[in-house]
Amino acid sequence: MLFGKRARTLKRILIVEDEPLVAFDNEHFLRDAGYEIVATVDSVPDAVHAIDDDVHLILADVNLSDGGRGQDVARAAKEKGVPLIFVTGGCPDGLKGSAVGLLAKPYSQRDLLAAIETVDAKLSGRVCKRIPKSFTLFGE
Repeated sequence: MLFGKRARTLKRILIVEDEPLVAFDNEHFLRDAGYEIVATVDSVPDAVHAIDDDVHLILADVNLSDGGRGQDVARAAKEKGVPLIFVTGGCPDGLKGSAVGLLAKPYSQRDLLAAIETVDAKLSGRVCKRIPKSFTLFGE
């Protein structure tokens, strides 16, 4: 197809977010954009339990309201070979080795979609067309 969209490799997303409105908005926006949301959870144990072979990408907040840390989710994701994007308002040092990137809050839905498409392109060996200003791609 000359002008068709490329097939996505990252289709199934796990959302780890403790802010109910952010989680709800992301879930519905991404579903409308054609992604399948595997689960939306708000704690580290629930996130770790949900990570399996059917998860293609994880969007995880760094600081969760139950005291959990996104770094623990990232460690479990890395062990299972699942890429993770941190989605956070505050970025502690030392996160670069545990995720593929970081999307800074607040962000637009357009930037969320562009961040996911950037990671998809990188993992597929394609050139990233547009990297949003609020997104930092690690390893670049």
